[in-house]
Amino acid sequence: MGRVGIDDLEALQGLGLQRAERTELLTAQTECTFVFSSDAGWPSGVVMTFIHVDGVFWLTAVEGRSQTRGIERDPRATIVVSNAGTGLPGRRMAAYKCVVTVHRDRTTLDWFLGEFTKRLQPEDTGPWRKLLDSPNRVVFQARPVAVAVSHDSRKIPGGGRTPPGPAGAQPTPESTP
Repeated sequence: MGRVGIDDLEALQGLGLQRAERTELLTAQTECTFVFSSDAGWPSGVVMTFIHVDGVFWLTAVEGRSQTRGIERDPRATIVVSNAGTGLPGRRMAAYKCVVTVHRDRTTLDWFLGEFTKRLQPEDTGPWRKLLDSPNRVVFQARPVAVAVSHDSRKIPGGGRTPPGPAGAQPTPESTP
């Protein structure tokens, strides 16, 4: 077996995000890929905006959308969060297995809209909150039951893309991609 990031990228055990690193990622990111079972039973995914409060993912959709119908049939989902677009260095990701509850009550919607707009548009929450407060709006409460997988490229020599050369060697213009 080779050395990860030097000889190969096969055995990635030990390269996952620790709890504090996952917290940093979830604090920095507001978009995820929400993976669910579609109408035909085929896995499907959509990019959704989320907030993460007290260990729970909160998202929103409307009645009739494929993700709402899918969760109604099968409440299991996977939420994949990466650091793309956050400014956090490296390539990081975490996938969470979740059980999702769909909320339709006014109390949950009011709480959610307040937290959601405050997190994502703190300078002027009013117009966006009004737009989101639509008649068919639902709130997803996604409780993680496990971290399916996570990855942190910063733990691989060369970030996982550029194996380091011999000790002390500096790249030359010809060898730099």
